[in-house]
Amino acid sequence: MNIIEIIRKKRDGGTLSSAEVGFLVRGIANRAVEDSQVGAFLMAACLRGLSNEETSALALAMAESGDMLDLSSIPDTVDKHSTGGVGDKTTLVVAPLVAAAGVPVPKLSGRALGHTSGTIDRLESIRGLRTDLETDEFIAQVKEIGVAIGGQTARLVPADKRMYALRDKTATVDVIPLIAASVMSKKLAGGAANILLDVKCGQGAFVRDLSQAKQLAETMVQIGRAAGQHTRALVTAMNQPLGNAVGEGLEMWEAIHTLQGEGPEDFLELCLLVGSHMVHLGGKGKSPETARDLLERLLRSGGAREKFRQMVAAQGGAAEILEEPDSLAQARHRVEARASASGYIQEIDARVIAEVARSLVSNHTGGILLKHKVGEQVVEGDTMALLLSDASEELDEGRAKVEATYVIGDKPPQSAPLLLCPPID
Repeated sequence: MNIIEIIRKKRDGGTLSSAEVGFLVRGIANRAVEDSQVGAFLMAACLRGLSNEETSALALAMAESGDMLDLSSIPDTVDKHSTGGVGDKTTLVVAPLVAAAGVPVPKLSGRALGHTSGTIDRLESIRGLRTDLETDEFIAQVKEIGVAIGGQTARLVPADKRMYALRDKTATVDVIPLIAASVMSKKLAGGAANILLDVKCGQGAFVRDLSQAKQLAETMVQIGRAAGQHTRALVTAMNQPLGNAVGEGLEMWEAIHTLQGEGPEDFLELCLLVGSHMVHLGGKGKSPETARDLLERLLRSGGAREKFRQMVAAQGGAAEILEEPDSLAQARHRVEARASASGYIQEIDARVIAEVARSLVSNHTGGILLKHKVGEQVVEGDTMALLLSDASEELDEGRAKVEATYVIGDKPPQSAPLLLCPPID
C-alpha cells in the first residue's frame, strides 16, 4: 500500500478498507506519514466524508496505535467525554462527584481545541497540579481514591494525538466522523467498562444542527458497542456559554464553587444530569433519577468537595485552593460590558464570547464572567459581563465585541430544554 494512493482514493470519493485505514494510522503514529500528508487526508475526509465502517476502523486503529489501559482489575469504571462547548467545565465537577458516589472514574482529557478550552488547561491553573500521569500511577490513583484526570501520554493513542493537533491547524475540527473517531479512540484506549458521552449541539458547539448531533452520538455509541463497552450519549444544548465563567482559571474557580453547592443553576443542572447517568451506568443507582438524589446529597454533605481535594493532592496540586478559590478569578485589569438597551436578553453568541475570552487569557489568568444570560431582564447600562486580563491591550476591543453579541428584545424568549432528545444507548 502507498500513502499517496490512499489519500488520492479518499480525495476522489472512494471508500478505504480497514487495511488501508490501519496502514495510514500506523504511518501517522510512527511518523512515516508527513504532516502535510496527514493534513491532506483530513481535508479529503472533510470534503468527501467517511463511512460508518471507515470511522469505526479509524477509531480502532488509533486506539491500537499505542498503549491501551487495562482497567479490568477495577470493576464498573465509567469514563465521560464532552464534545466541547463554551464554558463546559463539567468534568471538573462530575469526575469527583461520581467518584464520591462509589463509581471509579478514570478520565483522560485533552487541551483546547478550536474555540473551546480543555480540561487539562483548566486543571493546570491549580499550582503544582500534574496531569502527565504515567499509566501505572494513573491506574493506582483510580484504585486508591476512585478518580484520576490526566492527559493522554505519548504512548496512548499517538496517532490521534498528532491528528488532534493538526485538525486545529487545518480547519477540520468540526468534521463529524473525525470527532467521533478521535473521541472513541481515546475512550477505547482508556479501557473503562462504561462510557458516557455529552454531545453538545448549538451555536457554541462544534455541531450546530440537531440531526447532525444525533448522528454523531449514534456513531460514537455504535463504535463503543462494537468494542464491547457500554456507551450512552446525551445530546445537550449549547446555544450560550455554560455557567458564568469562560477562561481557564475562571472556569476552575466556578467548578470549585459548584462543588461547594454555589454554582450557577444551568451548570449545576448539567453536572447532575451527566453525573446521574454515569452513576447509573456504574451500577450505583437503579435509575438516573435515584442516582441524582445521591449526587445532590453528596454536594450538600461536602463529599464531592472532599473527593476533589483528594484528587488535587494526589496529583501534586495545592489543595488549599479549595479554601481560596477566588485567587483564580483575579487579574490586573478589568472592564465592564454594558447593556445597550432595556429588555430581555434574547441571545448571546457563545463563539464570540469564547474567542474574546481566549484573547484575554494568559498563563491561565483572565477571561469573561457573565453577569446576565439569556432570558434575564436588564436595564440599559447594566453590567452584562466583566472582562479580565493581565494585559490591557485587548480589553476595549473585547468589550465592544461582547456588548455587540448581546441581543436584547421586548419580550422574554422561549425557554429551551437542556436535553434535546432521549438518551441514546
